[in-house]
Amino acid sequence: MIRIKSRSQIKLIEKSGRIIAELFEEVQDRIKPGTTTLQIDRWIGEFIKKRGAISAFRGYRGYPADSCISVNEEVVHGIPSNRKLKEGDIVSIDVGVKLNGYYADAARTFPVGKISLEKARLIRVTREALYEGIRQARAGNRIGDISFAIQSYVERHNYSVVKDLFGHGVGEALHEDPVIPNFGWPKTGERLRDGMVLAIEPMVNQGRDKVKVLPDGWTVVTEDGKPSAHFEHSIAIIDGEPKILTEIIDGE
Repeated sequence: MIRIKSRSQIKLIEKSGRIIAELFEEVQDRIKPGTTTLQIDRWIGEFIKKRGAISAFRGYRGYPADSCISVNEEVVHGIPSNRKLKEGDIVSIDVGVKLNGYYADAARTFPVGKISLEKARLIRVTREALYEGIRQARAGNRIGDISFAIQSYVERHNYSVVKDLFGHGVGEALHEDPVIPNFGWPKTGERLRDGMVLAIEPMVNQGRDKVKVLPDGWTVVTEDGKPSAHFEHSIAIIDGEPKILTEIIDGE
């Protein structure tokens, strides 16, 4: 069942989203060669705590950390560890925050030092695909319009979208209906309407779309070992238009 949010509820979700937006602006200075993913996760946990919020991920279905940190061929759900980042890596950080009982969820892929042109292009196309999808999150459209916009943009650039993992509703819980695939056909699926809050999150592979889960039960990697990128925003549909809740707008 899709939970329609009131304006006051959306404002509370946006407060959680603001914490993530600020976190991403600051964490990028800590993403450098020699830093471990566990050090980054501990900083993220402290950042969330200092804002009076709670990590939505720690303890979720037994997950052991405050964030998911995925490097290179790791698509999502990478568990922070003593792995040191290296020059030329790309690292995706996924964070969920709960404040005053309301959740927001977002992800971003960062370069580690100087990266290859191909990895930079993968990051750029994935970020742009997210905004292509967000533009379709308008009242009267359908879930399939978001999905098709993401898939068609990615495939025009000769990359592939992951088909085993999806976006989702968010707000009163970390994961709510509806499911939002990153592939599909326009004018299909649930009709979008005011008050829906959605976490839209393309996961884009440089190679084939096939993925597998490592023995730790969490980390999803590309089957062909090629890099993957991940971007996500929580958005609300207000007065028929999408509003991003996990982004700092210039001048704010």
